[in-house]
Amino acid sequence: MSTNTGTTSTPTPASVAPSFHAVYESRVTTAAAAAAQIASGSTIAMGLSPCQPPALLRALADRVLAGEVADLKVYYSVSGRHLRNTLLRFELLRQVQPFCLFFGATERELAARGRAEGRRRVVHYVPNFFFELDRLIAEHGPVDTFMTTVAPMDSDGYFSFGTNSDYSCQLSRRCGRIVVEVNHHMPRVHGPAKVHVSEVAGIVEHDERLESFPVPPPKELDPLVARNVVDLIADGATLQMGIGSLPGTVCDFLTGHKDLGIHTELFTPPMATLMERGVVTNARKKLDAGKTVFTFALGDRPMYEFMHEHAGIEGRPVSYVNDPRIIAQQDRFVSINSTLEIDLTGQCNSEQLNGYQYSGAGGQVDFVRGAFASREGKSVMVLASVAADGAVSRIVPPLHGPVTTSRMDVHWVVTEHGAVCLKGKSEWERTDALISIAAPQFREELRFQAAHMR
Repeated sequence: MSTNTGTTSTPTPASVAPSFHAVYESRVTTAAAAAAQIASGSTIAMGLSPCQPPALLRALADRVLAGEVADLKVYYSVSGRHLRNTLLRFELLRQVQPFCLFFGATERELAARGRAEGRRRVVHYVPNFFFELDRLIAEHGPVDTFMTTVAPMDSDGYFSFGTNSDYSCQLSRRCGRIVVEVNHHMPRVHGPAKVHVSEVAGIVEHDERLESFPVPPPKELDPLVARNVVDLIADGATLQMGIGSLPGTVCDFLTGHKDLGIHTELFTPPMATLMERGVVTNARKKLDAGKTVFTFALGDRPMYEFMHEHAGIEGRPVSYVNDPRIIAQQDRFVSINSTLEIDLTGQCNSEQLNGYQYSGAGGQVDFVRGAFASREGKSVMVLASVAADGAVSRIVPPLHGPVTTSRMDVHWVVTEHGAVCLKGKSEWERTDALISIAAPQFREELRFQAAHMR
């Protein structure tokens, strides 16, 4: 993937207007000094993985290890390597209470170890709608310190939140103090996702490559599912893609489409590739025409470089990007999200597996509702029909976990065996439709269970 040729050089503080430079210099501090300002009993917050500040996190974890600070409450979503290796170290979790807003591999490992050692409250998962997060965190208890990685200050005195607009924009202004870690590797992204130097209490300068999040390789059935998805996407549609290998595989099958748009919570390397190839132009969008709009990005170094100062990419707060009322204003909106299992009436469980929390709802429901409300819009739930090498059907009689997306909300469902629309269908019609796209070896049993359940 090539670097965006329209980028400009990153300004250093010396190139910024003198008044801003003086404020900047007055607030520069060390990571250790900034961490020392966090008292026992504090609530701290940070955004998603790439913006979690490594130097600040290491300094704060050192204080916890030294017994200098305790009883910390930490709000975050999608833990990255730096958080995992500092405040989320298992031995610190009696002094640090993680309030996780999206459950991932790190949280699964910590929870499993806690169960093995007889500790049930190791990680506190907070169910949520993504677009409401800044309000939920702020209202649950005042956030004393918001910390994040930012791009270097621009000539107007602003730091870009870069890869992470998410809830950082709003929550950073509803907390006691903001401490930023300035990193030249963080892309400067256009849009309102920025904070002025006058709003910042502390500035730590620390350059370190952003954590890379490679796109998961396609699973065996992903290409077969993806082929059935692309038939539902018309030229000129605006897209949202969820997390995982399957949405990325769908992007690989869109190279023949024209004038697609992107309005998505998650921006990924396959989406950047579609922009580079001219498949995504955003020309037909009703809102933010000509712009790819996202709220957080997970990718690799080429993608981060592509994003830097790209005039066609804007980072916006999750309260805007994921608001169903905003999504609905785009014509022909198509949301594509994966789920773990779906029952015979259309209810989706996207969060629990084998009785334990596995993932989070993220923005799935936000986009499912917004997409259907769009003119000619569609929401699409995608899943392979089987798991465990074909031994388990993922279309099930009753769900084995919570209802993430209700049967009233689910629109299209796609497996490798086809695509069915559930909207407007009766319970029995839904059941028949879903069994038709289940794995053939499970269809007879599913019909029997459907009749047994009446």
